[in-house]
Amino acid sequence: MENFIVATDSGCDLPAAFCRKRGIYAYRMNYSIQETGYIDSMSLENCAQFYQKMREGAVPVTSQMTPYEFLDFWAALLEEHHLPIVHIAMGSGISGTCANALAAKSLFENAHPGVEIYVVDSTLASIGYGMLCIWAADMRDQGKSPEDCVSFLENHKAQINTYYTTDDLKYLYRSGRVSKTGVLVATALNINPILNLDQEGHLVVREKIRGRKRAIARIYQIVEARAEAPQRQTVYICHSDCKPEEVKEFSETLVRHFGFENSFVSYIGPTIGSHSGPGLIAAFFLGKPRSV
Repeated sequence: MENFIVATDSGCDLPAAFCRKRGIYAYRMNYSIQETGYIDSMSLENCAQFYQKMREGAVPVTSQMTPYEFLDFWAALLEEHHLPIVHIAMGSGISGTCANALAAKSLFENAHPGVEIYVVDSTLASIGYGMLCIWAADMRDQGKSPEDCVSFLENHKAQINTYYTTDDLKYLYRSGRVSKTGVLVATALNINPILNLDQEGHLVVREKIRGRKRAIARIYQIVEARAEAPQRQTVYICHSDCKPEEVKEFSETLVRHFGFENSFVSYIGPTIGSHSGPGLIAAFFLGKPRSV
Protein backbone atom coordinates (compact mmCIF):
# COMPACT_ATOMS: atom_id res chain seq x y z
CA MET A 1 0.00 0.00 0.00
CA GLU A 2 1.33 3.43 -0.90
CA ASN A 3 1.95 5.67 2.11
CA PHE A 4 2.99 8.89 0.36
CA ILE A 5 3.30 10.72 -2.97
CA VAL A 6 6.71 11.31 -4.59
CA ALA A 7 6.82 14.79 -6.16
CA THR A 8 9.54 16.85 -7.84
CA ASP A 9 10.01 19.04 -10.92
CA SER A 10 11.19 18.43 -14.47
CA GLY A 11 14.71 19.63 -13.63
CA CYS A 12 15.28 16.11 -12.24
CA ASP A 13 15.94 15.08 -15.87
CA LEU A 14 14.09 11.78 -15.63
CA PRO A 15 12.13 11.06 -18.84
CA ALA A 16 8.37 11.59 -18.61
CA ALA A 17 7.63 7.96 -19.52
CA PHE A 18 9.93 6.75 -16.74
CA CYS A 19 8.24 9.04 -14.20
CA ARG A 20 4.81 7.73 -15.20
CA LYS A 21 6.01 4.15 -14.82
CA ARG A 22 7.48 4.78 -11.37
CA GLY A 23 4.72 7.01 -10.06
CA ILE A 24 6.95 10.09 -9.74
CA TYR A 25 4.99 13.32 -10.20
CA ALA A 26 7.13 16.02 -11.80
CA TYR A 27 5.94 19.59 -12.24
CA ARG A 28 6.71 20.71 -15.80
CA MET A 29 8.94 23.78 -15.54
CA ASN A 30 8.50 26.80 -17.81
CA TYR A 31 11.08 28.51 -19.97
CA SER A 32 11.03 31.06 -22.77
CA ILE A 33 12.99 31.75 -25.96
CA GLN A 34 12.65 35.18 -27.55
CA GLU A 35 9.57 35.87 -25.41
CA THR A 36 7.83 32.69 -26.56
CA GLY A 37 6.86 30.51 -23.61
CA TYR A 38 7.42 26.74 -23.48
CA ILE A 39 6.76 23.93 -21.03
CA ASP A 40 9.36 21.22 -20.50
CA SER A 41 7.91 18.05 -22.02
CA MET A 42 10.65 15.85 -20.49
CA SER A 43 11.14 14.12 -23.83
CA LEU A 44 14.21 13.31 -25.93
CA GLU A 45 12.73 15.02 -29.00
CA ASN A 46 12.09 18.22 -27.06
CA CYS A 47 15.66 18.26 -25.74
CA ALA A 48 17.25 17.75 -29.16
CA GLN A 49 15.19 20.64 -30.61
CA PHE A 50 15.99 22.81 -27.61
CA TYR A 51 19.77 22.44 -28.00
CA GLN A 52 19.57 22.97 -31.74
CA LYS A 53 17.94 26.34 -31.04
CA MET A 54 20.74 27.17 -28.60
CA ARG A 55 23.37 26.30 -31.23
CA GLU A 56 21.57 28.67 -33.59
CA GLY A 57 21.93 31.49 -31.07
CA ALA A 58 18.80 31.24 -28.92
CA VAL A 59 19.18 32.33 -25.29
CA PRO A 60 16.60 30.51 -23.15
CA VAL A 61 15.30 32.11 -19.97
CA THR A 62 14.12 29.91 -17.09
CA SER A 63 12.05 30.72 -14.02
CA GLN A 64 11.84 29.13 -10.59
CA MET A 65 8.66 27.49 -9.39
CA THR A 66 6.81 30.15 -7.43
CA PRO A 67 5.14 29.37 -4.08
CA TYR A 68 1.76 29.64 -5.82
CA GLU A 69 2.76 27.11 -8.46
CA PHE A 70 3.71 24.74 -5.65
CA LEU A 71 0.33 25.30 -3.99
CA ASP A 72 -1.57 24.46 -7.19
CA PHE A 73 0.65 21.45 -7.94
CA TRP A 74 0.30 19.96 -4.47
CA ALA A 75 -3.43 20.68 -4.25
CA ALA A 76 -4.04 18.67 -7.44
CA LEU A 77 -1.97 15.76 -6.12
CA LEU A 78 -3.77 15.73 -2.77
CA GLU A 79 -7.18 15.91 -4.41
CA GLU A 80 -6.32 12.79 -6.42
CA HIS A 81 -4.43 10.74 -3.83
CA HIS A 82 -5.18 12.02 -0.28
CA LEU A 83 -1.69 11.07 0.93
CA PRO A 84 1.30 12.88 2.43
CA ILE A 85 3.67 14.42 -0.13
CA VAL A 86 7.45 14.02 -0.18
CA HIS A 87 8.68 16.75 -2.52
CA ILE A 88 12.31 16.52 -3.67
CA ALA A 89 13.55 19.94 -4.71
CA MET A 90 16.44 21.15 -6.81
CA GLY A 91 19.40 21.98 -4.57
CA SER A 92 19.20 25.30 -2.75
CA GLY A 93 22.86 25.96 -3.58
CA ILE A 94 22.00 26.58 -7.22
CA SER A 95 18.34 27.62 -7.19
CA GLY A 96 15.74 29.42 -5.10
CA THR A 97 13.15 26.78 -5.95
CA CYS A 98 13.68 24.94 -2.65
CA ALA A 99 13.15 28.13 -0.64
CA ASN A 100 9.90 28.71 -2.54
CA ALA A 101 8.84 25.15 -1.77
CA LEU A 102 9.41 25.71 1.95
CA ALA A 103 7.43 28.96 1.82
CA ALA A 104 4.60 27.15 0.01
CA LYS A 105 4.66 24.32 2.55
CA SER A 106 4.04 26.78 5.39
CA LEU A 107 1.20 28.46 3.50
CA PHE A 108 -0.37 25.15 2.52
CA GLU A 109 -0.25 23.58 5.97
CA ASN A 110 -1.72 26.71 7.55
CA ALA A 111 -4.60 26.63 5.09
CA HIS A 112 -5.08 22.85 5.32
CA PRO A 113 -4.49 21.62 8.89
CA GLY A 114 -3.55 17.96 9.04
CA VAL A 115 -1.98 17.86 5.58
CA GLU A 116 1.57 16.48 5.61
CA ILE A 117 4.11 17.89 3.17
CA TYR A 118 7.82 17.11 3.42
CA VAL A 119 10.32 19.15 1.40
CA VAL A 120 13.79 17.67 0.81
CA ASP A 121 16.60 20.01 -0.24
CA SER A 122 18.39 17.62 -2.57
CA THR A 123 21.61 19.71 -2.65
CA LEU A 124 21.85 18.34 -6.20
CA ALA A 125 21.02 19.20 -9.80
CA SER A 126 19.70 17.27 -12.78
CA ILE A 127 19.49 13.51 -12.46
CA GLY A 128 21.27 13.78 -9.10
CA TYR A 129 17.94 14.63 -7.50
CA GLY A 130 16.30 12.32 -9.99
CA MET A 131 18.20 9.56 -8.17
CA LEU A 132 16.65 10.69 -4.88
CA CYS A 133 13.23 10.49 -6.54
CA ILE A 134 13.93 6.90 -7.60
CA TRP A 135 15.02 6.01 -4.07
CA ALA A 136 11.85 7.60 -2.69
CA ALA A 137 9.70 5.66 -5.16
CA ASP A 138 11.45 2.44 -4.11
CA MET A 139 10.75 3.14 -0.44
CA ARG A 140 7.15 4.08 -1.15
CA ASP A 141 6.68 0.79 -3.00
CA GLN A 142 8.20 -1.05 -0.03
CA GLY A 143 5.60 0.48 2.27
CA LYS A 144 7.97 2.82 4.11
CA SER A 145 6.58 5.86 5.90
CA PRO A 146 7.23 9.38 4.59
CA GLU A 147 9.28 10.07 7.72
CA ASP A 148 11.51 7.06 7.08
CA CYS A 149 11.91 8.10 3.44
CA VAL A 150 12.89 11.67 4.25
CA SER A 151 15.33 10.51 6.94
CA PHE A 152 17.01 8.14 4.47
CA LEU A 153 17.29 10.78 1.75
CA GLU A 154 18.73 13.36 4.15
CA ASN A 155 21.28 10.88 5.50
CA HIS A 156 22.44 9.58 2.11
CA LYS A 157 22.15 12.47 -0.37
CA ALA A 158 25.76 13.57 0.24
CA GLN A 159 26.92 10.20 -1.11
CA ILE A 160 25.69 11.09 -4.58
CA ASN A 161 28.75 12.29 -6.46
CA THR A 162 28.64 14.10 -9.79
CA TYR A 163 31.52 15.06 -12.05
CA TYR A 164 31.09 16.68 -15.42
CA THR A 165 32.84 18.61 -18.12
CA THR A 166 32.05 20.83 -21.08
CA ASP A 167 34.11 22.43 -23.83
CA ASP A 168 32.02 25.60 -24.19
CA LEU A 169 31.82 27.86 -21.12
CA LYS A 170 29.88 30.74 -22.65
CA TYR A 171 26.61 29.34 -21.38
CA LEU A 172 27.91 28.99 -17.81
CA TYR A 173 29.19 32.55 -18.11
CA ARG A 174 25.74 33.81 -19.14
CA SER A 175 24.24 32.21 -16.05
CA GLY A 176 26.91 33.69 -13.79
CA ARG A 177 28.66 30.38 -13.03
CA VAL A 178 32.06 31.43 -14.42
CA SER A 179 33.75 34.78 -15.12
CA LYS A 180 34.27 36.35 -18.53
CA THR A 181 38.04 36.16 -18.01
CA GLY A 182 37.72 32.46 -17.22
CA VAL A 183 35.83 31.88 -20.46
CA LEU A 184 38.44 33.73 -22.55
CA VAL A 185 41.37 31.90 -20.95
CA ALA A 186 39.67 28.50 -21.16
CA THR A 187 38.80 29.03 -24.83
CA ALA A 188 42.30 30.19 -25.75
CA LEU A 189 43.97 27.26 -23.96
CA ASN A 190 41.37 24.61 -24.89
CA ILE A 191 40.54 24.14 -21.21
CA ASN A 192 37.77 21.75 -20.20
CA PRO A 193 36.94 22.22 -16.52
CA ILE A 194 36.02 19.34 -14.23
CA LEU A 195 33.06 20.55 -12.18
CA ASN A 196 31.01 19.11 -9.35
CA LEU A 197 28.72 20.13 -6.51
CA ASP A 198 29.91 20.39 -2.92
CA GLN A 199 27.95 18.95 -0.01
CA GLU A 200 25.78 22.06 0.22
CA GLY A 201 25.08 21.99 -3.51
CA HIS A 202 27.28 24.84 -4.72
CA LEU A 203 28.91 24.53 -8.14
CA VAL A 204 32.69 24.13 -7.86
CA VAL A 205 35.39 24.02 -10.53
CA ARG A 206 37.65 21.24 -9.27
CA GLU A 207 40.24 20.95 -12.05
CA LYS A 208 41.12 22.49 -15.40
CA ILE A 209 42.18 20.03 -18.08
CA ARG A 210 43.41 20.77 -21.60
CA GLY A 211 41.29 18.92 -24.15
CA ARG A 212 37.93 17.18 -23.91
CA LYS A 213 39.28 13.62 -24.19
CA ARG A 214 41.72 14.25 -21.36
CA ALA A 215 38.96 15.77 -19.24
CA ILE A 216 36.75 12.70 -19.73
CA ALA A 217 39.72 10.44 -18.96
CA ARG A 218 40.22 12.40 -15.73
CA ILE A 219 36.55 11.87 -14.81
CA TYR A 220 37.16 8.13 -15.16
CA GLN A 221 40.04 8.39 -12.68
CA ILE A 222 37.89 10.33 -10.21
CA VAL A 223 35.04 7.84 -10.49
CA GLU A 224 37.44 4.96 -9.86
CA ALA A 225 38.82 6.69 -6.76
CA ARG A 226 35.49 7.78 -5.27
CA ALA A 227 32.86 5.17 -6.21
CA GLU A 228 31.88 2.67 -3.52
CA ALA A 229 30.65 -0.83 -4.39
CA PRO A 230 30.04 0.02 -8.07
CA GLN A 231 29.02 -3.58 -8.75
CA ARG A 232 25.88 -2.97 -6.68
CA GLN A 233 24.79 0.30 -8.24
CA THR A 234 23.69 2.02 -11.42
CA VAL A 235 25.80 4.85 -12.80
CA TYR A 236 23.60 7.68 -14.07
CA ILE A 237 24.75 9.62 -17.12
CA CYS A 238 23.29 12.91 -18.25
CA HIS A 239 24.31 14.94 -21.27
CA SER A 240 23.22 18.03 -23.18
CA ASP A 241 23.00 16.71 -26.72
CA CYS A 242 26.51 15.27 -26.95
CA LYS A 243 27.43 13.05 -29.88
CA PRO A 244 25.71 9.66 -29.56
CA GLU A 245 28.98 7.77 -30.01
CA GLU A 246 30.63 9.78 -27.21
CA VAL A 247 27.74 9.11 -24.82
CA LYS A 248 27.78 5.40 -25.72
CA GLU A 249 31.52 5.14 -25.10
CA PHE A 250 31.24 7.06 -21.82
CA SER A 251 28.48 4.74 -20.59
CA GLU A 252 30.15 1.52 -21.73
CA THR A 253 33.52 2.49 -20.26
CA LEU A 254 32.03 3.21 -16.84
CA VAL A 255 30.22 -0.14 -16.82
CA ARG A 256 32.93 -2.28 -18.42
CA HIS A 257 36.06 -0.85 -16.81
CA PHE A 258 34.78 0.24 -13.41
CA GLY A 259 32.28 -2.52 -12.72
CA PHE A 260 28.98 -0.69 -12.39
CA GLU A 261 26.02 -3.04 -12.56
CA ASN A 262 24.45 -1.00 -15.37
CA SER A 263 23.93 2.55 -16.60
CA PHE A 264 20.98 4.91 -16.95
CA VAL A 265 21.39 7.52 -19.69
CA SER A 266 19.22 10.62 -19.94
CA TYR A 267 19.19 14.08 -21.48
CA ILE A 268 19.75 17.24 -19.49
CA GLY A 269 16.50 19.10 -20.00
CA PRO A 270 15.83 22.82 -20.56
CA THR A 271 15.79 23.75 -16.85
CA ILE A 272 19.46 22.89 -16.35
CA GLY A 273 20.44 22.98 -20.03
CA SER A 274 19.59 26.67 -20.31
CA HIS A 275 22.58 27.34 -18.04
CA SER A 276 24.97 24.59 -19.17
CA GLY A 277 24.39 24.79 -22.93
CA PRO A 278 25.02 21.91 -25.34
CA GLY A 279 28.03 19.64 -24.98
CA LEU A 280 28.07 18.90 -21.26
CA ILE A 281 28.43 15.29 -20.09
CA ALA A 282 28.15 14.09 -16.50
CA ALA A 283 28.38 10.96 -14.38
CA PHE A 284 26.36 10.53 -11.15
CA PHE A 285 27.20 7.71 -8.76
CA LEU A 286 27.30 6.70 -5.09
CA GLY A 287 30.64 7.19 -3.42
CA LYS A 288 32.57 8.94 -0.71
CA PRO A 289 30.56 11.84 0.77
CA ARG A 290 30.94 15.14 -1.07
CA SER A 291 33.03 17.73 0.74
CA VAL A 292 31.65 21.02 2.05
